[in-house]
Amino acid sequence: MECRLCGHPNTHKHGKMPNGHQRYRCPACQQTFAESFDTLYYWRRVSPHQVQQVLQAHSKGSSLRGISRITGLAYNTVVSIVRGASSKAQLIHNNQVEQVETEEVSADEMWSVVSKNRSSACPMN
Repeated sequence: MECRLCGHPNTHKHGKMPNGHQRYRCPACQQTFAESFDTLYYWRRVSPHQVQQVLQAHSKGSSLRGISRITGLAYNTVVSIVRGASSKAQLIHNNQVEQVETEEVSADEMWSVVSKNRSSACPMN
């Protein structure tokens, strides 16, 4: 397993956490970390099933307070899960969009709005 902190390729098993998840240690940076490091489940006392419920309900348009009532989680926990998922999704999106090459960009809709606003803002002579 690769170190999630420094990227060193060879990490070693380093015991288990109280919840049973495997811990690892990097020989290069001497840091220990869990399998779930840098995921939505890291440092949360919420099951993966509950995280999935929250994200599915949010994607279907449910309110955050409604999700809190349905799942039995605190409102702040629901907000934290949604924000965490949002930031992870933004990182993935930014990484993927950087690699997209375009040959031409069409701005027809934008120019129709600019033209409309220009004609209403500045009357023609």
